[in-house]
Amino acid sequence: MARLFGTDGVRGLANEELTPELALSLAASAARVLAAHDRSHRPVAVVGRDPRASGEMLEAAVVAGLTSAGADVLRLGVLPTPAVAYLVGALEADLGVMISASHNPMPDNGIKLFAAGGHKLPDGIEDEIEAGLAAPVTRPTGIGVGRVKDVPDAGDRYIQHLLSATPHPLAGLRVVVDCANGASSFAAPEVYRKAGAEVVAIHADPDGVNINEYCGSNHPDALRAAVVEHGADLGIAHDGDADRCVAVDASGELIDGDQIMAVLALALAETGELTKNTLVATVMSNLGLHLAMRAHDINLVTTAVGDRYVLEELRASGFALGGEQSGHVVLPAYATTGDGLLTALRVMSRMASTGKSLADLAAVMNRLPQVLVNVPVADKAAVAVSAAVRDAVGAVEAELGDEGRVLLRPSGTEQLVRVMVEAPAHDTAQAAADRLAGVVSSAS
Repeated sequence: MARLFGTDGVRGLANEELTPELALSLAASAARVLAAHDRSHRPVAVVGRDPRASGEMLEAAVVAGLTSAGADVLRLGVLPTPAVAYLVGALEADLGVMISASHNPMPDNGIKLFAAGGHKLPDGIEDEIEAGLAAPVTRPTGIGVGRVKDVPDAGDRYIQHLLSATPHPLAGLRVVVDCANGASSFAAPEVYRKAGAEVVAIHADPDGVNINEYCGSNHPDALRAAVVEHGADLGIAHDGDADRCVAVDASGELIDGDQIMAVLALALAETGELTKNTLVATVMSNLGLHLAMRAHDINLVTTAVGDRYVLEELRASGFALGGEQSGHVVLPAYATTGDGLLTALRVMSRMASTGKSLADLAAVMNRLPQVLVNVPVADKAAVAVSAAVRDAVGAVEAELGDEGRVLLRPSGTEQLVRVMVEAPAHDTAQAAADRLAGVVSSAS
């Protein structure tokens, strides 16, 4: 059977794949596993959600599952994922549960779990929780049943935490923020205003149905237009649960996660906060980021695709900054997971402290054209050992030299091989990617 947990929790079509029954069982199993690992006290869990309609149903199921296993619940309401991660530690809870499908469309939903301190669960603990779904259980009764309390100041606690992590006031900046009608709809405009910026909020009126609907970080066109219309200094677009962001400069040009990391890496290096002078990114980050970091004597360590792998490297090596091209950026000194609001505050703080525009700051990195072709294959393993594929990749790499890059990556969930080529010109990258795609297809 396929593993229930993916790279970012359990996700699926709400009430069909991710049912209330599954949510209840998953939460109860998580509480039992945590209790088995530490019997010194009664487990405490915090539970938050994004505003999609099915979150109400799944929150009820998760709370029932946790309390049925003897865990007390602190209910946070609608908050960004990084707020839940932060509050696990701030409230000294043993477990955090975020009900969200992030950037997915409204009918989907998901359950993300955080361990004590707000860190993502290790694979081994996830496996124990999954195994516990089928195990016979004895449920507590009487005073052994968990209790539920709301935390009315949860959002305020998170906002104060963000403000304390913002090194320079944002006075003089005008920002348009696209909240994706999601979990950041209150917190993002509020914290940016409190940090000193003039704020124009769009897509900040969630109704349970409109989350991520032609808005947010996956659909930045409305933000680009609004930045120009309002004469703003920049725009920020969050996804549905606000664990990431992308930016837009004053002219409406998109600034992606790689460029944001470049800006923040230089800022941290300047203040001596960039541990071991190293940035962590995934193999999908643009070659332009590699070249920019090399030019400023900053090391770039790469991981597999997925923010959990970036997080693992950051924790294992004690690095201070990492992230993904998609806008998941992690600053471990202030957050245990990607935090779009924190990222945006740090970018705006850099703008305010230097007096430079976002375009000027982002110009440190020249984003090379990147072409990605998904090639359906019959056998991913055959592609991996194909001499013809190896020779074709070698030939393209020789042609591109130091000015380009080739990456072949099998999909983890589908019979696909992803062919990615970067080159100084888009036509060059497209031609090379198409050529390699043909060889990959023939090899399978």
